[in-house]
Amino acid sequence: MKVESAEQAQADSHYRLALVELLTQLADDELCLGHRDSEWLGLAPDIEEDVAFSSIAQDEVGHAVFFYERLHELGEAEPDDLAFLRPASERKNAILVEGPNGDWAMTITRHFLYDTFDAVRIEAAEQSGYVPLAQGAAKIRREERYHQMHLHLWFTRLLSAGGEARERMERAVRHWWPRMGDLFSLGHREAEMVRLGILPWGSEEMRRRWEERIRPAFLENGLPWPGEWRIEGADGRQGEHTGDLVALIRTMSEVKETDPAARW
Repeated sequence: MKVESAEQAQADSHYRLALVELLTQLADDELCLGHRDSEWLGLAPDIEEDVAFSSIAQDEVGHAVFFYERLHELGEAEPDDLAFLRPASERKNAILVEGPNGDWAMTITRHFLYDTFDAVRIEAAEQSGYVPLAQGAAKIRREERYHQMHLHLWFTRLLSAGGEARERMERAVRHWWPRMGDLFSLGHREAEMVRLGILPWGSEEMRRRWEERIRPAFLENGLPWPGEWRIEGADGRQGEHTGDLVALIRTMSEVKETDPAARW
């Protein structure tokens, strides 16, 4: 089923609710990770990487803006208010993206695992029956491809370096792996997303495609597969989060709270 506009989407309450759920997950994931990326400004290992990571951060936040704007078209709040004024309980980002960066190995590992998932999700969004989402996803996919290539390069470089670099990478995999369970969840409206054609496939297929891409990277770098995971503790897709997100929102909203008229 093709839905050409926000007005058409709003005519079906079930369609609108499922679409809002998906767009909120997309926007909140990208905003959190984009902000975490921006924290490396001036601190990256070298000046070239400083520029590269700043660019990636800008792209991720730009993607969040696109999704918040689509939400606003569907009757949700202004994009700035969605980004900065909602409490943690209303956020739908995965737990993986809300925690602090840690060291460079932690940052690279998280970003590589997330970007590979995001590539799969954006490919699905590009086939969405909701035309505004499909059109935006086509542009975003081109940008994300370069992010993924960049992160894959770093992932391999640090693991193949041996010594302390490899030890830190292995520690990073052990740290992030148990925090990935809800990344593959589409929340309680997943069945409607697929039934209504908002997405062509669900979370199980996304996870299968993600593993199909991640397993070769582990194999080529001699990393044992850490095993299956499940949602343990907080489920970000259900609005359950850690204290890290509360602190992150407080930091992100400092300007907005100081000057409510400020714009992105």
